[in-house]
Amino acid sequence: MPHRRSAFFVSDRTGITAESLGQTLLTQFEALDFKRETIPFVDTVEKARGVAAHIRERAANDQHRPLIFSSIVNPEVREAVKIEDALCIDFFETFIGQIEHELHHKAELSVGKAHGVVNEEKYDHRIEAVNYSLSHDDGIKMKGLEEADVILVGVSRSGKTPTCLYLALQYGIKAANYPLTPDDLDHDGLPAMLLRHRNKLFGLTIEPMRLHSIRSERRPDSKYASVDNCRYEVNEAESLFRQHGVPFLNATHKSIEEIATTIVHQAHLTRRF
Repeated sequence: MPHRRSAFFVSDRTGITAESLGQTLLTQFEALDFKRETIPFVDTVEKARGVAAHIRERAANDQHRPLIFSSIVNPEVREAVKIEDALCIDFFETFIGQIEHELHHKAELSVGKAHGVVNEEKYDHRIEAVNYSLSHDDGIKMKGLEEADVILVGVSRSGKTPTCLYLALQYGIKAANYPLTPDDLDHDGLPAMLLRHRNKLFGLTIEPMRLHSIRSERRPDSKYASVDNCRYEVNEAESLFRQHGVPFLNATHKSIEEIATTIVHQAHLTRRF
């Protein structure tokens, strides 16, 4: 059994960039076990030295060099984090120089450009999309569906709500969702309120056994969670999608990020910010 390695994601802001890029790289080493830690808002040399001391201590305890994934803009702060006891992978240092050389232009090196409120109008649009998705979740509000960029349809617990929120937060897309109930599935055809918005519909489906597992956590030993009922609902929903030409996606083995990106691509949606 290999020793657990420590991986630090260090940033002068939220840490989202360092964490996202670092995690992506670490997925290529599935046989190894990593203890991950995100350290945001390291924006002074003093803070950076404190982080360096913390990482040195971890290195001594682990008896292995930790990995540091850094997205710090200020060169002095960036240098203070680097220590011989760890492998430091600095995303700004790695890429900015090459881009400057190609563009014949020096980078501004301003903190907070990636995840700060740089453009208030675009930020407000994203918040508006999130609020829209929240108010049009699970068929709570049918009024205003003409404003939706996309309407996700599927049986209960097929991943509609988190996908809608991700589409709103990451793309500024107004995404509503409608849960297909047993009553809906017992009738031929789409619910009336969805028919007039058929060109905005996108279906989500899921493998019955996975649906059974998810529903059992919520309502164990119920008809709602039974394997037979899950199989019936999924089959009927998929049949409904095919009957009405509604594009749909099996979300069973896909992350929310993959589901959302696939919907954006297949439905020809446009990022709003």
